[in-house]
Amino acid sequence: MTDTAGGNRLDEEESPYLLDHADNPVNWQPWDEQALAEAKERDVPIFLSVGYSACHWCHVMADESFEDETVAEVLNENFVPIKVDREERPDVDRIYQTTCQQVSGRGGWPLSAWLTPNQKPFYIGTYFPKEPRRGMPGFGELLNDISNSWNDPSERKEMEQRAEKWTDGVEDELESVPDQTHEPDKELVEQAAKAAVRAADREHGGWASGPKFPQTGRIHLLLRAYSVTERDVYLDVVEETLDAMANGGMYDHIGGGFHRYATDRDWTVPHFEKMLYDNAELPVAYLAGYQVTGNDRYATVAGETLDFVQRELTHEDGGFFSTLDAQSATADGEREEGTYYVWTPEEVHEAIEDEDDATLFCERYGVTERGNFEGETVLTFDRPLDSFTSEDGRDMDEVKDALDRARQQVAASRNERPRPPRDEKVLAGWNGLMIRAFANAAIVLDEEYATPAIEATEFVLDNLWDEETNRLQRRYKDGVAKVDGYLDDYAFLARGTFELYQATSDVRWLEVTMDLAEAIVEQFHDDTADTLYYTPVDGDSLITRPQELTDQSTPSSIGVATELLDQLNHFRNDDTFGTIAASVVETHGNRTKANPLQHASLSLASDTVTAGTLEVALVTDDPPERWNVELKDTYLGSRILAWRPPEEQALEEWLDTLGFEHAPPIWADRNQPTDRATVYVCQNKTCSPPRNQLSTALAWADRMV
Repeated sequence: MTDTAGGNRLDEEESPYLLDHADNPVNWQPWDEQALAEAKERDVPIFLSVGYSACHWCHVMADESFEDETVAEVLNENFVPIKVDREERPDVDRIYQTTCQQVSGRGGWPLSAWLTPNQKPFYIGTYFPKEPRRGMPGFGELLNDISNSWNDPSERKEMEQRAEKWTDGVEDELESVPDQTHEPDKELVEQAAKAAVRAADREHGGWASGPKFPQTGRIHLLLRAYSVTERDVYLDVVEETLDAMANGGMYDHIGGGFHRYATDRDWTVPHFEKMLYDNAELPVAYLAGYQVTGNDRYATVAGETLDFVQRELTHEDGGFFSTLDAQSATADGEREEGTYYVWTPEEVHEAIEDEDDATLFCERYGVTERGNFEGETVLTFDRPLDSFTSEDGRDMDEVKDALDRARQQVAASRNERPRPPRDEKVLAGWNGLMIRAFANAAIVLDEEYATPAIEATEFVLDNLWDEETNRLQRRYKDGVAKVDGYLDDYAFLARGTFELYQATSDVRWLEVTMDLAEAIVEQFHDDTADTLYYTPVDGDSLITRPQELTDQSTPSSIGVATELLDQLNHFRNDDTFGTIAASVVETHGNRTKANPLQHASLSLASDTVTAGTLEVALVTDDPPERWNVELKDTYLGSRILAWRPPEEQALEEWLDTLGFEHAPPIWADRNQPTDRATVYVCQNKTCSPPRNQLSTALAWADRMV
């Protein structure tokens, strides 16, 4: 082994983010045994850089430092530089991101961490400029200081002591479980809803003063609390938030879909990357909002977002790609953030044939000479539609037709611009989120949305699932599947296939769901600690085995898995899944009660475990159209649509498919007293008589609450 890092090995990877750095003069290594062994053999620190392809500041740091020969020389000689795609290795990212937040109170990407050869962090931060700026140390200077300290015995001892302390801290937060358990609080969801109201920005919608992220878990908590209490303030906060996100610049008013977050309080200027997970979670929230309020705008936003995903983030064989970059090329060949999405009045008038239509478009979407983003305009709903009729005397239909024409022409013009790069990794967990969204839309909007959900599921099963071993790989790219799946991969995919069963009444999707659930128990459940870990029991040896307890950019995987296991317990003839779910929410009961908003998915799981899920057993081969309409229009919170065939022979075939000896409780004795489609509704082990009218059965359940 030489005294410098081996050559840059990223050209052997498939991740677009890693491949972007394959030509750096830095001798980047992937996170693997070879790189970790090299650090031990050379007895030098690891420099760990974590990012992802759509990360703006990752690009900036790469341009400033990682493409600089002088910086690269220091990194190569004095460190083992390791580059990680946080979307491929969320376990590595979660550990060191947690350390960064503990030490500095903040985190983010790029994540820059210096580790001992044993992977223990002793210095950490996010973006560092090449030269000192605004109190931030320069990256080159920092590298030299750390290297000099490492080679000084007394200073190195301090660094190693700090590394031990920080490792203890991250182990305590991510791996340990409390000594005492706490029974779930039956009032937890309402307590969470009250906290969400207290923390809400009642003027501009959402939470915090900026940046503002979509907080879909909080929306679901509020809606679930509203469905029980009918307290108007819970629904008010939901509507204020949904309206603000859909009307502001975070929503793409031309192409549909959502950008990652808003940089300001009033949702005007977004961070322009488009992530698959946001465009999966947000439609589900808007569809729930539509069911509760009947507001057609919410259904439109959900549909346009799903259409965007089909058009721009779908693999030709059915899977879903990961991201669209925040940056795209400018006229001079440079890459800048947002250039694909922003407009000037001149550009609008060039794109739209009719001058009156162009003027109307500018007034509707706030396009001005001054702009709202670096002299250009991020489109927002700047003026309500009814103002055009009340002030200008126009007919509403004429206004809508003119705006539709204008949008189509602006979209055609935008399509001529250089497009943002696309990260074409197919991630199992993120695909699970998207499958759930399309399946949910098949129930609420149109059954045709089931098709992309089915195609994506088949793609993931064909390319990432090993049926013989019940093992899931996390990532597919260019024919290569890689990285053992994490809890979110199994839990999100299982929730997606479970929703697909409920949308299609096809038992094969329930079979897949049950297989994934069995794998969750086998690989992630620890019956001594009564928890679900994020990494599989035979996963890579890291400095800690993390749990994912809090909702962040995606829902908490332990929360999703726990709620799913409790719901799937209805399809078992034993209580295995239910016992695990109950023990997990008890294990983390104190944490959840102390901060239900931070633990939104765990709070929802706790509510499902304590309050029970609504069982709707639908016995039919041909559901009446009125059932479809009622399911579309009715918000049911935690629910199971348990389709089963009416004939006993067909049910036996289902049981054979699932490997069941007997019908599970949710199907047992649920037959058709007549030849008409029949529904049974159960809540907390109390069931309605068989009904032919779905609305009648649901009304019975309302009386039981």
